[in-house]
Amino acid sequence: MDADTDTAREALARAGQRLYRAGLNQGAEGNLSLRAGNGFVITPSGIPWETLTSGQMVVMNARNEAAGGKPSSEWLLHRAILDARPEIQAVVHTHSSFATTLACLRRDLPPFHYMIAMAGGPDIRCSRYATFGTPALAEAAVEALEGRRACLLANHGMIAAGESLDAAVTLALAVEKLCEQYWRACQLGEPILLTDEEMAEVMAKFADYGR
Repeated sequence: MDADTDTAREALARAGQRLYRAGLNQGAEGNLSLRAGNGFVITPSGIPWETLTSGQMVVMNARNEAAGGKPSSEWLLHRAILDARPEIQAVVHTHSSFATTLACLRRDLPPFHYMIAMAGGPDIRCSRYATFGTPALAEAAVEALEGRRACLLANHGMIAAGESLDAAVTLALAVEKLCEQYWRACQLGEPILLTDEEMAEVMAKFADYGR
C-alpha cells in the first residue's frame, strides 16, 4: 500500500477508537471512511471496535474494487457521499443512542440551539427510510445532506461528514450531544426555536467554524 493509504488506515483506526470510547458506536456497529488517492479507505465489516487495527481497514478503488478484506456493508453510502460532495474528505456513520432515538421518530433536529449551525444549515434533516447497505439508502443520505454536513438516517443512525477526518469526528460528537440536549429539553416541554433570522446570523459567524 502507498503512504497515503497507510496514513488513512492509521487515522481511521484512531478515529474509530475515539468514537468507540465516547460511546457513539459499540460492537461492530457504524463505519468510517477517508479519501485516499483515487479511492477511499473504509472500516471493515463485522469486526468489533475494541479489536480493530489499522491493518484491517479496506481500500476501495475508483472501480469499487476492495482490497484488504470485506468492506463495511455501508460502503455504497460512503461512496455516494464522497462522489456527490468533492469537498468532503471523510464520512462518519454511527448508531449513537440519542441520534438514533430521534431518527426512529423520523424527526429533523430543529434550531433549538445555535450549535446546529455546525452542520452547515438551520436544521439537521432526517432522511427518508431505506434498507441498510442499499443504493436507496445511499441516495437518501445524499439527499438529506444537501447543503449540510450531517443528517439523521430514518430508523437507523447518524451521518457526519467533514473536510478532514478530525472535523467529521468532532461533528459526529457534537450532533450526538445536540440530539441528547434536544431529547432532554423535550421532556420538559416544547423547546423554543431560534428564528430564521437568528440562525442566519449564527451561520454567518460559523462560516469557517471547525474547518
